[in-house]
Amino acid sequence: MILVTGATGNVGRQTVSQLLDAGTDVRALTRDPASAALPEGVEAVRGDLADPASLDAALDGVESVFLVWPTLSADDSAAAAVARIAAYARRVVYVSARGVSDDLERAPGSILGSHAYLERLIRPSGLEWTFLRPGGFAANTLMWAAQIRGTGAVRWVHGTAARSLIHERDIAAVGVRTLTGTGHGGAAYELTGPQTLTQIEQVAAIGEAIGRPVRWEELSPETARQQLVGQGMPAPMAEGIISAHAQMAALPETVTSTVEEVTGAPATPYHRWAADHADDFR
Repeated sequence: MILVTGATGNVGRQTVSQLLDAGTDVRALTRDPASAALPEGVEAVRGDLADPASLDAALDGVESVFLVWPTLSADDSAAAAVARIAAYARRVVYVSARGVSDDLERAPGSILGSHAYLERLIRPSGLEWTFLRPGGFAANTLMWAAQIRGTGAVRWVHGTAARSLIHERDIAAVGVRTLTGTGHGGAAYELTGPQTLTQIEQVAAIGEAIGRPVRWEELSPETARQQLVGQGMPAPMAEGIISAHAQMAALPETVTSTVEEVTGAPATPYHRWAADHADDFR
């Protein structure tokens, strides 16, 4: 039995589906099983990583856990949650992030710091662990969907920031291989898509997918920062996102071959991701 957390999210749903296709018994942790809309054959169990005491029913009889952590929002419960998982399961595959290193410190509002903190909790837990460290999720560009539908344009910052975005399906595929195979214990896999594209090129790819041009309109860093904070994002996190994009404009992200090395299939290009999600932008 494999427990998938974050089972209703982009990566979690793909992981559930691919585990089912592999003939594996799958259980999903969700705060609301009635509205989870998971595939037939998945056992949905109520629980919340922010409330470690609620995890026992979901963990009972589980051999492995695919752990998608609600970064920052549940960090105060992380130590207790990891201990709970270790009391039941033998193995954990944790979706961390590219850029995490062993010496990275936890810092308020830092997503990478949060992931580093979870990795440090998992390493000595007694669990056999594998860390997936994907770069930018292609699915994060869904943040542009409302703008594209409404105006045919994307107004954002640092259009020349270049990323090797990864399809959520590929993250799940690596996770399924590590959950169902052997030889992955103690590995930290850095995952990317197969090519590096600027944000302007990503927007053009979306336009191709939906059959009409989409414009890029450059925002100033200060305007972008104000928008993020106005949407409720903590100021340090907003500053971190803007600064990271500036860095990727100066130093484009690199590409790794890890997806193909682990799964035997090449990583999915962003153009294919855009085609898969075209309806979200129409």
